[in-house]
Amino acid sequence: MDSWDLRALDLEPHQPKVLRTDGEARLVAINLPAGQSLDDHQVHERAYAVILDGEVQIGPVGNTEQAGPGFLAHFDPKERHEVRATSDARLLLFLAPWPGDGHPSQR
Repeated sequence: MDSWDLRALDLEPHQPKVLRTDGEARLVAINLPAGQSLDDHQVHERAYAVILDGEVQIGPVGNTEQAGPGFLAHFDPKERHEVRATSDARLLLFLAPWPGDGHPSQR
């Protein structure tokens, strides 16, 4: 078994920490300081974002909603989305399957 205390992880701002990668998924913890963002982007996998601490604006580009601890968002592969921290925030991202179809590592 692998386990993590997600709220106690030493996460540097702008330094995502990959917690686990295997053929099924990649788990990534992110520290996003207030006012910072993961601007308009997409990934090749299904993306699940769990807000652990703080407040963020999250959602499809141009259609975000306010979210706090316990909020879970799902994005389809290649769905454009954005995340903006309105206070210091921690997020856990699940990307699955890993890597997704078309991921640069598959070339």
